[in-house]
Amino acid sequence: MVDFADALRLLHPLIAVAIVFPLIGIVCYFAWQTQQRRKQQAAGEKSKIPPTSGTEHVNFGRWLAGAVISLALIGIGRPLIAKIIESQLWQSNPAQLAFDVFVFVATLACFVFLYRVKHPIWLPVLGLATAVGVLALGFQDGIYRNDKEWYSSHFYIGMGATLLMILSLVIVQRIYQDKTGAWRRAHVALNSTALLLFFLQGATGVRDLLDIPPGWQEPFVYKCDFKNHTCPVAAPAQKSP
Repeated sequence: MVDFADALRLLHPLIAVAIVFPLIGIVCYFAWQTQQRRKQQAAGEKSKIPPTSGTEHVNFGRWLAGAVISLALIGIGRPLIAKIIESQLWQSNPAQLAFDVFVFVATLACFVFLYRVKHPIWLPVLGLATAVGVLALGFQDGIYRNDKEWYSSHFYIGMGATLLMILSLVIVQRIYQDKTGAWRRAHVALNSTALLLFFLQGATGVRDLLDIPPGWQEPFVYKCDFKNHTCPVAAPAQKSP
């Protein structure tokens, strides 16, 4: 039987599998369609690809970026709330609690307004504020980061993907306003990198699900020597008379 705390741990991978990864496939499909149509038009050919492919690519891309950023906030928020409750932070360190709540609310607000504003100055300002907020929350105590193996850490790879999604929301208008194609090439390069990070997230996420034990197993599992792959021998169960 999975208790409520352990069930909440499954919320992050559930959303990733059910929402984010299907959106990645959809966005990649429309990106390919858009690119092929543009090449055919440049060659003077009549394309059978509908002209709405570019609009669909942008719309689903914005959905994907929002889903990834939301997923990052959920992945950070759950252990952060668990730490607050476990340590009774409102008593032990109310200043830290006020900071965490303020940063989370401010980050969420900046993220929401990032979708609503179109001003060329406010977009980078809100994007930067959202990125700083996500980073500030992610490096709080209680977040599973695997700092010793940062190069293969689900947290650090996820942060990279999240920051790229924030950047994609900031520059999307510039792509269509730029006549030189420089912003479009930058968009392709950045999101190709993001696609690679998404694949790595799938692998590292599965690994972390194996590394992070259910709550009732934590007292025993965290006594293990993870470097040498050894665990203390459990005492034999007492037979009832």
